[in-house]
Amino acid sequence: MRPGMIQATDAFERIVHWVMAISCIILFLTGLGMMFHSLNFIGTMMGGLKSLKFVHNWTALVFGFSLIFAISMWWREAGVIEMPEDLEWIKCAGGYLWHVEHPPESGKYNPGQKMFFIAVALCGPLMVVTGLLMMFQILPTALTRWMYTLHAVGFVTLFAFFFVHVYLGTVGNPGSFQAMTTGWVTRGWARKQHPKWLKEMEHHGTLVVYGEEKKPAAGGHG
Repeated sequence: MRPGMIQATDAFERIVHWVMAISCIILFLTGLGMMFHSLNFIGTMMGGLKSLKFVHNWTALVFGFSLIFAISMWWREAGVIEMPEDLEWIKCAGGYLWHVEHPPESGKYNPGQKMFFIAVALCGPLMVVTGLLMMFQILPTALTRWMYTLHAVGFVTLFAFFFVHVYLGTVGNPGSFQAMTTGWVTRGWARKQHPKWLKEMEHHGTLVVYGEEKKPAAGGHG
């Protein structure tokens, strides 16, 4: 770790992120294996469709718990679209899709990340609830069929957002991946990607810099 790097995430945030991400991937694969006959080989690799369903259901339980922690941790910062600042960022896509001389400054999470988080916060519980209702068959048959439809809608939404998130968190935005692996990013990356967040931490004295002692908050005592 190089001195001067900034802490973007703590260990607990990273654990929740990766538990949710890995469980999501397993759910995608096992769900596709049960949904399409052409992908039944996924179940064969796991010992049959019965084993596939067993893995899917227990992974859903892990996903559900990680989702609770994720929403409770990140809703305040990532679950609210701020107007008109975030709208201006959305209008120019933050400069990701075409060149923008001075894109609007974003906080710890830009509007694109916020939209992904909101999609997870809304579709995640939808997937869990519809999955449980499908599993236990406690509703009338007609309503249960709608649960399958809603489950599929949630899957398609998360599936699309997931791959955009993976792309922008790796090759599409170099330096982002280490924020969720080591937890540390360069000051240059923070200044470019989340300048408002960097300024807020510097102002409030909450910036954690590797190799430096934490400075007291502005206006504080000590």
